[in-house]
Amino acid sequence: MSDQGQDVPESAAEPEPLTLSMNAVPMPQKPVLPGASGAIDREDVRRLEAQLIGGPRTLKRREAAAGAGVSLLSARKLWRAMGFPNLDDDAVFFTEADQDALSTVIQLVREERLTEEAAISIMRSIGQMTDRMVVWQVEALVEEMVVQRGITDAEARKKLVAALPDLIEPLEKTLVYAWKRQLNAAIQRLALRAEAGLASHDSETDDNPLPLARAVGFADLVSYTSLSRQMNEKTLAQMVQRFEHKCSEIISVGGGRLVKTIGDEVLFNAETPEAGAEISLALAKAFTEDELLPSARVAMVWGRVLSRLGDIYGPTVNLASRLTSLAEPGTVLTDASTAAALRNNERFILIPHSPRTVRGFGEIHPVTLARGTGQGLVLD
Repeated sequence: MSDQGQDVPESAAEPEPLTLSMNAVPMPQKPVLPGASGAIDREDVRRLEAQLIGGPRTLKRREAAAGAGVSLLSARKLWRAMGFPNLDDDAVFFTEADQDALSTVIQLVREERLTEEAAISIMRSIGQMTDRMVVWQVEALVEEMVVQRGITDAEARKKLVAALPDLIEPLEKTLVYAWKRQLNAAIQRLALRAEAGLASHDSETDDNPLPLARAVGFADLVSYTSLSRQMNEKTLAQMVQRFEHKCSEIISVGGGRLVKTIGDEVLFNAETPEAGAEISLALAKAFTEDELLPSARVAMVWGRVLSRLGDIYGPTVNLASRLTSLAEPGTVLTDASTAAALRNNERFILIPHSPRTVRGFGEIHPVTLARGTGQGLVLD
């Protein structure tokens, strides 16, 4: 991999590139003006930083890399993947904990338990996901203080800095617990797929460039743009939060995975066409019955996808997105191929429509998916 930036050439005495580093939590270095409204106590910030990053910053970037026995070139690859800022040679940014974390991942590469590319990809996933998670958690805590205590946003952020030291340990325990549970669930899915693959092994499946068969679905709030223009920021945020929460709950209960949210739209997948159909019907029903949210258009397609960096790609995803825009509010639309996979299941009613021309796919045959027998997903 190429190394960019304004660094001077690496010293010949440094070890050959191998890689890598782990996470540090940089704290904002914005100056606090005397008497500024809602100013955060810098001493609180310093104590919190020491607790979060494992001690005072004592190491420059070259020192941290050398202490871990890796070239600066390799260390910077991971620091960039983690989302760290570009640093000057004289910036004292790292701690002993950063150096230890760097050594830990380097050892995995040296022992060939991870390739350099895999290690960088994994660390990028950690950096991106934890960044979003931390922003989400901070905003949730601030919003709670504002609503429950009746204080301003600035005052809530000041109080949060003072309150966080008592929250770090329980939040960390919960994070590790949730990661292990999610990893276990992924292993179970992996085992089931391996068994299914052995049972239906054929060369055609092996040669398919998109290896994962999945139900892919989208749910899109109706009239979101016009509604957002009529709402203040707080009301809009509450609507989006309610939408995301409800989607997450339904997808989880249905055994699917929420891939990502894009404002007024969610993308999810599931292991079987039946699971995807149940989730889709539950989503359409939930938003039709919700008094505070507009109805949603939903589409679901069974097909093959490529999974990369937590996202999914391929024609199946694109077709599901196109069908979402064709669906009527409060309904679920699918294609003829997915309908054929569900045809003999009494839980679903399939209503074919006239062919439609869809950009990138030509003529397709949309099918409305409706509830048949049974009550569908049951939410607590």
